[in-house]
Amino acid sequence: MLTIMSSSPASSRAPVPPSRWAEVRSGVAVTLGAGLGLFPLGMAFGMLVVQAGLPAWVAPLFSLVVFAGSVELLLVSLVVAGTPLLTIAVTVFLVNFRHVFYAFSFPLGVVRGRLARIYSMGALIDEAYAIAAAQPRGWTGPRLVAMQVALQAYWVLGGLAGVAVAWLLPGPVEGLEFALVALFIVLAMDAARTRAQLPLVVAAAVAVGVALLLAPAQVLVVAFALYAAALIAFHVLAARGTALPLPEPVPVTGPVPVVAAAGERAGTDAESGAGEAPR
Repeated sequence: MLTIMSSSPASSRAPVPPSRWAEVRSGVAVTLGAGLGLFPLGMAFGMLVVQAGLPAWVAPLFSLVVFAGSVELLLVSLVVAGTPLLTIAVTVFLVNFRHVFYAFSFPLGVVRGRLARIYSMGALIDEAYAIAAAQPRGWTGPRLVAMQVALQAYWVLGGLAGVAVAWLLPGPVEGLEFALVALFIVLAMDAARTRAQLPLVVAAAVAVGVALLLAPAQVLVVAFALYAAALIAFHVLAARGTALPLPEPVPVTGPVPVVAAAGERAGTDAESGAGEAPR
């Protein structure tokens, strides 16, 4: 007797990957939390530009060309003070030098196309890195670029709103520069939720303390250098097999979890369907 094996159409279908627009929507969706912080911070930047006496177009120009919150706030004070261009260039390089370390684990390799990759490199801000680090798997080119474009849109629109608000206020607002510090505090707290991250927090605190003692006039640069040296030392010790109380590294690339899960389910269904014969 011949037994005809049959499988359901649903079990034989291959998993369908998300469309490009679905990836774009997913990239925008993951920025909503960071956007709640970027938009008001951009407003503070726009108000600071107007209060410093600079033209209103400086805010959107800096936000589109520079797009680095800490540097943009710093540039306002440097430009108003008439700082030489060479000094501004060196200062910007030192402040943004941390982005070199971001590139080691940022999933830039998923971006296709020269222009898209150039934009992704230029739009690698702290919030984009924090989002990519918090969700290390499943990134695609459209999702990553959409995430960065959305973050820049929050910043640019916030800056324009800040310019408009500054024109309407009767007087200046003090303490706007602290908005960036507050954002970094929130990001640091979000990155140190478990005891595994505690050694890194302690190392950062020690780096700042030593910088305050050794170079109070250059705290930021010295603290960055000391913390980077500590991270390199941790990496060398871990490579030699030393047991350190640090979080396990997580790869930043991999299959989209939803698609992988769907593929596994389809494969399981196909196997179960092929293994069963009709009665």
